[in-house]
Amino acid sequence: MKQTIISSEYIHAVKAIKQAILESRYRAARHVNKEVLALYYWVGNYVSVHSRTDAWNTNAIASISKMLQQELPGLTGFSETNIKNMRIFYEAWSPILNRQPLAADLDNILNLNILLNRQLMSADLSERDFECFLSVGFTHHREIIRKTETIEERLFYIRKCATEFWSKETLKYHLDEDLYRKEGSIQQTNFNKTIDNAAFKQRALQSFKDEYLLDFVNIEDPELVDERVIEQRIIQNVKNFIMAFGADFTFMGNQYRLEVAGQEFAIDLLFFSRRLRSLVAFELKRGEFKPEYTGKMNFYLAALDKYVKLPDENPSIGIILCKTKNEEIVELSFSDTSKPMGVATYRTTKDLPQKMKEALPDMDELKKLIK
Repeated sequence: MKQTIISSEYIHAVKAIKQAILESRYRAARHVNKEVLALYYWVGNYVSVHSRTDAWNTNAIASISKMLQQELPGLTGFSETNIKNMRIFYEAWSPILNRQPLAADLDNILNLNILLNRQLMSADLSERDFECFLSVGFTHHREIIRKTETIEERLFYIRKCATEFWSKETLKYHLDEDLYRKEGSIQQTNFNKTIDNAAFKQRALQSFKDEYLLDFVNIEDPELVDERVIEQRIIQNVKNFIMAFGADFTFMGNQYRLEVAGQEFAIDLLFFSRRLRSLVAFELKRGEFKPEYTGKMNFYLAALDKYVKLPDENPSIGIILCKTKNEEIVELSFSDTSKPMGVATYRTTKDLPQKMKEALPDMDELKKLIK
């Protein structure tokens, strides 16, 4: 009996220590990454200033790289190509991250508060986006800068890398597939006629995708089961579901109760988006989209705005999540709606092409990081 008790305690101890080690490694990796980004940003600034304005010749960066290798034998990461990448990194982000020239003394190289000036310019980088920026590795930043055109597009991939722990291969796959334009913004909404504020409208469009991967919903044929089954799978994996939409979403409840004129109504899933400052209602449908879904969602959103929304919050938004949809039927269904809503589809892992399955992160490792 004593041996059984000891064994049980040992197992519990191993589990607790293992979790602490994993969390410590993750925090350490994030800290090291910040230091590396700070150093590379400073080097990029120094090289940019001198190579663009001074009398450095065309071979200067190659010569400096070789001399660094001689001064610091075994040094990695400072090849001619990578030093040029540091310059690109600095020149791509300096208009947003700092207004003043960086000090050149050694003490400021690793001082993030000075190096990455928080007095931000017109791009309006949020605190959350700044945290995501610092948590993404330099090789990821390099790929993103190479293959994107706008700040918003850059931030889209940075948020994805930071919140979904994309590997470099996963990032390259999604960049090549142009995820930002294909799935980065929801395609079928009535936002243009129901949202007047242009900035809020743009954020809303970029906050939802046209299709979602719910790889934790392990159901062979969703059309043969009740929506409640899908809902319960989502509730059991709510962290994964939130990650599918983004870290700025806060879960408020399932079968969220609304009382109107003495009658009770229930919203499948209700979230609050900090980025949108808006309530977001999700209605789950097991099969194809039907026109009557929009009328029901319009009613829910009107009730949320009247009874739940706070005065300083934006109008509530609704997303109808279906297995399939007909675009013409969706558009016609939106014609008489007054509340902002959209229709998106979902699929499970078994629906994915093999190439994308291989690019997806391992779910066991992902769970270790988010627990």
